[in-house]
Amino acid sequence: MRQIPLGVRLPDRAVFASFLPGHNTQALEHAQRIAHAAAPGITWLCGPTGAGKTHLLQAMCAAASERVRAGYVPLADVATLGVGVLEGLPQLQCLCLDDIDRVAGQPDWERGIFGLLREMEEAGGRLAMSAGAPPALVGWTLADLASRCAAGTVLQLRVLDEGEQHAALQLRARLRGVELPDETLHWLQRRFPRDMRTLYELLDTLDEASLAAQRRLTIPFIREVLRHSARTRGD
Repeated sequence: MRQIPLGVRLPDRAVFASFLPGHNTQALEHAQRIAHAAAPGITWLCGPTGAGKTHLLQAMCAAASERVRAGYVPLADVATLGVGVLEGLPQLQCLCLDDIDRVAGQPDWERGIFGLLREMEEAGGRLAMSAGAPPALVGWTLADLASRCAAGTVLQLRVLDEGEQHAALQLRARLRGVELPDETLHWLQRRFPRDMRTLYELLDTLDEASLAAQRRLTIPFIREVLRHSARTRGD
């Protein structure tokens, strides 16, 4: 795990190698350029939940941190702490703000982000942000911030289709050293929401259970793990 500002920790799996691009190749290539200081300025990643925005931001930050000071800030988690969480961030050369639409429409946050953006631009830093919608469709109150964000590089991410999800889960499992049989994968895809965040979290849970029990990820074993989890929640 990599330690970054605000006590936020990046998961080891949040790397470019575990990101299956599908139709998002342009976004992946741009994120890699940001991490290697080849794409200065503002980048805006948008798209539905599960399209890979958080994964790309975290991978970007992890890769950039090997060369420069970098930070990842999950605004959905820290917004309640107030705009003071932005203090000190202009000193970073690469900054990733996740879920910026969670604070859009709040004047104090918008002023803070605008000031942060200006300082980083003047210093030649890279600022990447994510939201569900493009900048033009976000409910801003500060017109200058809206125009600055819209003038940056805006990349729309698409969710993976069923076949791509299959490949992405196999990739994640392979990188973790987990054997994930095709029949097991199809069983999971039929029974759980088909967004990658949910499926990745499920794979992580099953991998930990598999290691603890020294069992393969067969359908009977997964059923056993899920029944135990349901009983635990019921208690």
